[in-house]
Amino acid sequence: MDETVTAKKKWTDGFRFWSDREDLLGPLFLFPAVVYIVALVGIPFIIAMAYSVTDVTAGNTSLDFVGLQNFQAILKTDQFTQSLRNTIMFTVVSQIIILVLANILALILSTDFRGKWFARFLIMLPWATPIALGTIGWLWLLDSKFSPIDWVLRYLHLLGEPAALLGSGKNLYYLGRLELAKASIIVIYVWRMLPLSAVILMAGLTSIPQDLLDQADVDGAGFWRTLFQIKLPLILPIMSIALLFSLIFTVGDMAVVYVLTRGGPVYYTQILPTWAYLKGIESGALAEGSATALFLFPVLLAVAIMVLRFSRRTEVT
Repeated sequence: MDETVTAKKKWTDGFRFWSDREDLLGPLFLFPAVVYIVALVGIPFIIAMAYSVTDVTAGNTSLDFVGLQNFQAILKTDQFTQSLRNTIMFTVVSQIIILVLANILALILSTDFRGKWFARFLIMLPWATPIALGTIGWLWLLDSKFSPIDWVLRYLHLLGEPAALLGSGKNLYYLGRLELAKASIIVIYVWRMLPLSAVILMAGLTSIPQDLLDQADVDGAGFWRTLFQIKLPLILPIMSIALLFSLIFTVGDMAVVYVLTRGGPVYYTQILPTWAYLKGIESGALAEGSATALFLFPVLLAVAIMVLRFSRRTEVT
């Protein structure tokens, strides 16, 4: 009996000793995340870099070094330049709209009202929904013949009549007309990323000390003065992080354009991720596809560093 108690005590003491070793537990718990990142991000990234400076194709897997020829070749194509312009335009416009709407939503959701939990649940649904499934839903909403949006517009006499504001046609053909197709893509990007940014900003607003807000109220500061002189400056670092997350997710997303327009009409709504996929996977030009996919990496890295430095400088302690 004494030996059993002694063995149990030794095991307990040993477990406590090892469980208190922060220098051991830290790397141990980080190890699965490191393996995940290296396996799913690091290795494909290294392979893409190797492919981008070779002449590898789906039919010829020999890795013959060609330097920067692939980058020079893609820069001469109209499809690449159009994809680059669209990527920048879609990202910049959607991020501006997201920042404005996310601040409004965060302000609303940080106040107390009945049914706030249900409102938060509804707002988070676009982020929780798989992006491909959500885009398919939008594909039906923007259908050329059976769009419910067009039906509502016709019911309101804004479409389908000779003197209608949006024209006499029965449908707007959202995905068949260039400007409407681009606007549709931006709307879906905003719909997709708005919940995440709003929740991040809401967390920042709720972390503002109530004493500061009470003091501003006592001093006679109104809503707009409190917003622009207290709330927004205090959550500026958090806002920059929300912008960084949204920016990276938007630039790297290919599901919206691929499911919605597949780059059409022609190739005028193509973006870099979809063009890299079509060029590298479907066409078999692995080298040029890798070069296309890597083109924005230095820009995104520089933007990430700038945003993080800006966040650190504007942080209020």
